[in-house]
Amino acid sequence: MWCKARKQVGWSSAASVRPAPVRPVVDGLAAWFDGPVRRRAPDRARRLLAAMTLSRAAASRGEPLTPALLTGWQQLVLGVNEVRLRQSDAFAKAGRERYGLTPHTWQDFAACLYQSADPSVPLPARAAGAYLDIAFFHPYPDGNARLALLVLAHILEREGVRLDEVGPLQTTRYADDPAGALDLAALVAVLVRATHRRATARSEKAPAEANGRARSAVRG
Repeated sequence: MWCKARKQVGWSSAASVRPAPVRPVVDGLAAWFDGPVRRRAPDRARRLLAAMTLSRAAASRGEPLTPALLTGWQQLVLGVNEVRLRQSDAFAKAGRERYGLTPHTWQDFAACLYQSADPSVPLPARAAGAYLDIAFFHPYPDGNARLALLVLAHILEREGVRLDEVGPLQTTRYADDPAGALDLAALVAVLVRATHRRATARSEKAPAEANGRARSAVRG
């Protein structure tokens, strides 16, 4: 279902973003794990923050996404010593979506992860596509939604981009909806631009505030 829909998405037409690094005023991913997630499940938040640190280290080294790399993150996400790719069909949305398993499922999955480094595709599309690959290939029996967010952030991080909010990404997506997949890419682009705008405004405001304090001190 997802593989068919994925081919129908006009990834190259997705909104692009400026290539310069984006460093937010607030680290949105860390704030999400340390805020809403921690309030619901402190242990889960701790594991996610550890996996985030590992994924960012991989991004700093320019490591591409591979099933083996994701396995290491997923061990932290779930707090277990070993995780394996699922061995049977999976279901989601109260059974309304079925993610089948064929002899070439994991080969296709690895190929899709490889495409997340394709520079000819806009960065928001690559991040959104990989997020949905995790959601709809559903590689592990548990924890795929958490891993999907880490994967999206990793792809942005490789390009020097962090978001100051990730909450808007936490919406339901459907495997047979190519238009929805492109909408997610557009949302990622909006979040990147908004993060850059707020960070720029903050950096421009800081010198003005410092000058104001200096003038006040002189007058005092």
